[in-house]
Amino acid sequence: MDNLGVLFLSELVGTAMLVLLGCGVVANVALAKNKGLGGGFLMVNIGWGLAVFAGVIVSYASGAHINPAVTLGLVANGATEFGNAALGTTVAVSAVSVLAYIGAQLIGAILGAAIVWLAYKQHFDEEPEPANKLGVFSTGPAIRSYGWNLVTEIIGTFVLVFVVIGFGRNGDGGGLAALGALPVALLVIGIGASLGGPTGYAINPARDLGPRIAHFLLPIKGKGSSDWSYSWVPIVGPIIGGMLAGWAALVLLPVLT
Repeated sequence: MDNLGVLFLSELVGTAMLVLLGCGVVANVALAKNKGLGGGFLMVNIGWGLAVFAGVIVSYASGAHINPAVTLGLVANGATEFGNAALGTTVAVSAVSVLAYIGAQLIGAILGAAIVWLAYKQHFDEEPEPANKLGVFSTGPAIRSYGWNLVTEIIGTFVLVFVVIGFGRNGDGGGLAALGALPVALLVIGIGASLGGPTGYAINPARDLGPRIAHFLLPIKGKGSSDWSYSWVPIVGPIIGGMLAGWAALVLLPVLT
């Protein structure tokens, strides 16, 4: 398999692992008759942080972007190659490699969400509220105000990508792998605890869109709407936030680090 194929598989598996464990913790907290029912938002934050930890661990070959906002943020920051130089799995940054990364992330997110449904099938059947079922898959705002929801997603993703790039200046390669799995897990927990309340902190277009597509396609009993009217916010907001972070890092990080 050539390097681009390796990187595609790495991003697919890493994002699938991220979504499997991340959406899985939401299912445990939100769906009827689960042992974790009512575990609360902090449990969700910790679960998502550890989901990122697992996703990074299994996708070092590609630099562990596992998030289109990270991929595009690195492009905005002037990255010339993707992958892991230490493993010899790099490719030049181009339209093809960017699309390969984002395509793999989206497919992986769909697959991860489908596996969550299989793991919690009986609990989806027992859950009476369609909103709780959708909440396992995708984010939604506490107060629906598209403009302000967009601002929240921009800010949260800016923090993620800016810190990732900052660590990467003193590490190997680009992407979440540049931080190491544990620091990036703590960063995601911190973002969720500090900025996650208004929108549920998607901070990742693939993490939200992929599971939303899975929700739409899967034969989930009584699932209700997939809320497509909101779906653009956790796509556009993280993309803007990631690219702003990439550009800001060009100016600020040479001074700060």
